[in-house]
Amino acid sequence: MKAGPPPTTWRATYVRLLRGAGQQADKLRSSLLMLLIAAALQGLALACITPIFLAIVHEPSSEQTVGWLSAFTLMALLATALRWRAQGFDYCGHMAQATHDLRMRLGAQLRRMPLEKLEDRRAGEITTNLLGSVDEHMNYVVTVVNLILTAVVTPLITGAATLFLDWRLGLALLLLFPAIIPLYRRRRPALDAGMRATAQENERLSAEVVEYVQGLPVLRAACCAGAVNERLQQQFETLERVQRQSHRAGAKPNLLSASIFEVGLLAVVACGVLWVVQGTLDPVSLAAMVVVVVRFAEPLATFITYTTIFALIEAALERIELLLAVPPLPQMPQMPATGRPGPAVIRFDNVSFQYAHARTPALRRLSLNLPARGLTALVGPSGSGKTTVTRLLMRYADPQLGTISIGGVDIRSLSAEDLNRMIATVFQDVHLFDDTVLANIRMARPDASDEQVMQAARSAHCLDFIDRLADGWLTRLGDAGSRLSGGERQRISIARALLKDAPIVILDEPTAALDTESELAVQAAVDTLVRERNVIVVAHRLSTIRAADRILVIENGELAQSGTHEGLLAEGGRYRAMWQAQVKINDWHLLEPG
Repeated sequence: MKAGPPPTTWRATYVRLLRGAGQQADKLRSSLLMLLIAAALQGLALACITPIFLAIVHEPSSEQTVGWLSAFTLMALLATALRWRAQGFDYCGHMAQATHDLRMRLGAQLRRMPLEKLEDRRAGEITTNLLGSVDEHMNYVVTVVNLILTAVVTPLITGAATLFLDWRLGLALLLLFPAIIPLYRRRRPALDAGMRATAQENERLSAEVVEYVQGLPVLRAACCAGAVNERLQQQFETLERVQRQSHRAGAKPNLLSASIFEVGLLAVVACGVLWVVQGTLDPVSLAAMVVVVVRFAEPLATFITYTTIFALIEAALERIELLLAVPPLPQMPQMPATGRPGPAVIRFDNVSFQYAHARTPALRRLSLNLPARGLTALVGPSGSGKTTVTRLLMRYADPQLGTISIGGVDIRSLSAEDLNRMIATVFQDVHLFDDTVLANIRMARPDASDEQVMQAARSAHCLDFIDRLADGWLTRLGDAGSRLSGGERQRISIARALLKDAPIVILDEPTAALDTESELAVQAAVDTLVRERNVIVVAHRLSTIRAADRILVIENGELAQSGTHEGLLAEGGRYRAMWQAQVKINDWHLLEPG
């Protein structure tokens, strides 16, 4: 069996917690320090119980009695005040601010991550990290640390202080603590492994639930909801099994540790009784020790159980750090003489690229030159590399070989913001947000005025259906724009691109899945969009790109042909074969029954 990672040390967990707390790290450090001092003060207060009992029995009216009672009260009050102050990390909003900042850091990381890496993670897994892992990381820290310090530091200080009053009682209490170390070290690897396994299954389950809910309309239409539900049910059962195994594996160690501590405390009391019988210990000291032992019994017995929560926190920290550790695409230093890109001339120079999980390259030493103005169509069979060209232009990932430049500037030297400002995209599958029509269009340029947004919508031929909506421009579009038809969603997407006014436009066959009326409206909007821009169209229906300035035929990741529609038909080869195949499909009709 493959060995798991070594157990994390307390110091490593502490460092990770402070790192996760971000700007609130100093406040978290202060809170933990106050809890440590409070636990020590409580231990000293409990150590005062023996001299208090002795003074009350033997010299009830002496100054010594008042002194010990005052010391006990003072230290107990200080411990309580420090605990209240330490809990302020939760109650005063520092914990909420830390979790908020951490979510913002994770969100910024998602924006920096290469899309190729991001697509390896399912939406539900990311949701689990942004919500569950962050809450598990912070919500219990102060409370659990308080319990652990009370279970460990307080009796340790009490035992050490008792050495000065009666070395036998102090030593008997202190002998219990070495047993904590081997028990904890033996139990920690299993705790870590159990929490990691549970966290992984929770991530998978979250991903399955999100996917199931999002796809439920399609699953119902295809009568597959039951089949997928079985898969979801299996994931529920897997999570239940992992949790059951984890709890079952921890039952015996937890029972054993509790028994050892409780038996040990009883043994201390038994020793005290023996010393009283032998006449070497005052019965009052024994009574005081029984009070102390009763106070320590539950915290010591449940110490290992408290550490289970730290294993949960450690698993959450690990998931968060794994996500934060994904490096962004490297940015090359920009030469001072180069400045900002000039006209949007796009060059692919000897570009080769292979996806991380693919066996063969998607592009093979591809060289292209796309002028600053005009319409370029990318055509070719499925899997030929058309979409990969547009993805690499938007830095979905970097090619393993070759360079891509815009206006003479390598795109790797551009910031993500500069590159995104230069490119507008209209995909076949449009994603709209559950917000108003106005907000969905304005997201392309948040500083745009209402008039500019409406002008973009007018140019994209959106006004006719916007006027029919219940609340007009303020109508919420539902999850993924579910209140609009496919053609209407496409026109909203084109309005976004028009409002953005970027010099480069990428169109992924925006009319491929539309009816004739919607196609005409969208095509009219596209005609407005492509003026005076460098437009790249990924084309599936060749009839839509007959008027393109240039057509590039991509096959097996290489440039097979280039030219105009008429020139390529006259040349023959792959393009003419594709054209003839589509003409036959268009001419195909059902035979009349005989």
